[in-house]
Amino acid sequence: MPRQDTQDPSKEHGAVLTEISDGMVALLKEYYGVGPTQAKTYYHDDLVVCVLRGGFTRVEQTLLDGDRGRAVIDQRMAFQEVMRQRFEAVIQHATGRPVIGFMSGNQQDPDMICEVFVLSPTDLVEEQEIRAGAEARSGQDP
Repeated sequence: MPRQDTQDPSKEHGAVLTEISDGMVALLKEYYGVGPTQAKTYYHDDLVVCVLRGGFTRVEQTLLDGDRGRAVIDQRMAFQEVMRQRFEAVIQHATGRPVIGFMSGNQQDPDMICEVFVLSPTDLVEEQEIRAGAEARSGQDP
C-alpha cells in the first residue's frame, strides 16, 4: 500500500517539492554547465515527477538548429542514465523514501525534460521484485 508516512514529518510538502526541484536543477547545472530555467515537481503517494525546461548547451542548440534533434535526445538519454544514482539520491534525501523506479523522457518543441521516480513502499511492485531489481542493479557498472 502506498504510504507517505515514511517522509520526514518535519518537512512540509512544499519544502520537499522545492528541495527536489532545486536539487535536480543544481545537478544538471553542475554536470552540463548550464541548468534548466524552469522546474516543477509533483509528488503524490509513491510517484515523483519533475518537469524541467530550458538549459540546452550551445552545442545542443547548434545541433537542434542543424536539424540534428535526435542526436540531442540520444545524448541526453545517455547522460540521464549515467546520472541515475545522483538523481535518485536527490529524491531519496528529499522524501526519505527509497527510489525503486526511474524513467526519463525528453522533447524539443517545446523543450521539456521529464524525470519520473517510483518510491517504495508501493502497491505497484511486489517486495521480492524490488529486492531482485536492487540485486540486478548492484551487479551493473555504474
